[in-house]
Amino acid sequence: MIGYYFNLALRSFRRNKVLTALMVLAIALGIGAAMTTMTVFHVLSGDPLPGKSQTLFYPQLDPGTRDEYRPGEEPTAQLTRLDAEALLKARRGDRQALMTGGGVAVQPQRAGLLPFAADARYTSADFFPMFDVPFLYGSGWNAAADEAHARDAVISKALNEKVFGGGNSVGKTLRLEDTDFRVVGVLDDWRPVPKFYDLNVSRHGYGEAEQVFLPFSTSRDLELGRSGNMNCFDERVDGVSATDVGAPCVWIQFWVQLDTPKKAADYKAFLENYSEQQRAAGRFERPTNVRLRDLMGFLRHNRVVPDDVNLQMWLAFGFLLVCLLNTVGLLLAKFMRRSSEIGVRRALGASRGAIFMQCLIEAVSVGLVGGLLGLALAYLGLWAVRQQPVEHAALAHLDPAMLLMTFALAIFASLLAGALPAWRACQVTPAIQLKTQ
Repeated sequence: MIGYYFNLALRSFRRNKVLTALMVLAIALGIGAAMTTMTVFHVLSGDPLPGKSQTLFYPQLDPGTRDEYRPGEEPTAQLTRLDAEALLKARRGDRQALMTGGGVAVQPQRAGLLPFAADARYTSADFFPMFDVPFLYGSGWNAAADEAHARDAVISKALNEKVFGGGNSVGKTLRLEDTDFRVVGVLDDWRPVPKFYDLNVSRHGYGEAEQVFLPFSTSRDLELGRSGNMNCFDERVDGVSATDVGAPCVWIQFWVQLDTPKKAADYKAFLENYSEQQRAAGRFERPTNVRLRDLMGFLRHNRVVPDDVNLQMWLAFGFLLVCLLNTVGLLLAKFMRRSSEIGVRRALGASRGAIFMQCLIEAVSVGLVGGLLGLALAYLGLWAVRQQPVEHAALAHLDPAMLLMTFALAIFASLLAGALPAWRACQVTPAIQLKTQ
């Protein structure tokens, strides 16, 4: 019976080509706009580490002075070097890593290749297993290398291809800032979205991953250039630089892996005890104020999805609603124009349910065609997004899940638009229609 109703819908389309085209276009425009913005939102708000994000936590402490203190305010987003190294040494988590961003000059030994700058990440050994970083060759360094301030380096796949021609470069020498480093690992393609482990380098954290990863301890020995936010909350002692251990400056990110809820609760208690100890020692002046958010909570708190993306999505769905209202009006006009035909069918024994189903399937048919056209418009819209000069533009691609969502939304929208016209059509009184013939 459903096949028969689809056949009737096709005949109706042929009889009312202009009206059908207007309905298809209305749904297509609404679907195209909605799916373009929804896809961008889906990409930017996704879980960067599915299955593991609930075990990764970002600790925050409040080492500030009493000046301008307001009870209940958010602690600083980063840690001092002293606190970060103390938490790392305590090893209270299943894994833990401190880190900061930086930049280095790469001095390749390859003929014809001039020195160039590369983004760097100074971190500790657990960074790689904690964040499930994929390796093409080799692996990360170990905790002993951190302690020994080793000249070890992990490089990206792109840097490996540029400097070493793409082969297995583990064990080879890479010269950075006039210092020789031994390559211990080469990353495979890796670009977490968003780049959650450090939201301080770029505005919303959608940049590329770094090209060079070095032990944090080594980076401080060599005084390599750093990047990212730094906030000094008190005056420094003469002769102490902002990156020294005793400097009252927050500039380091710290992540910890806690595999069970109990471990997370215990770690928060540890942070509170640590804060109390530092206050008793005279370092922390403010009352204990700690935070321990999991990865997704951390991203929500930092509102990594740009406000304009949220606004665009809601505007697009508002436009889709307007398109649906226009489609409702067109379907209503189309079905009411066929009142005499419906009256004859009802007089010949067709039930109201049969009439309702026929009209609803006709609306769904319009939605399916509109969905196909809307999909093409969504691809066009995403192409336009990728041309914008924003850091997340290159990520705007329609994945299989959003492809299915396009048709699901088209069918749902057409059902929603067709429900009222179909109900009005099945209320047609056969006797009145037959008398008017």
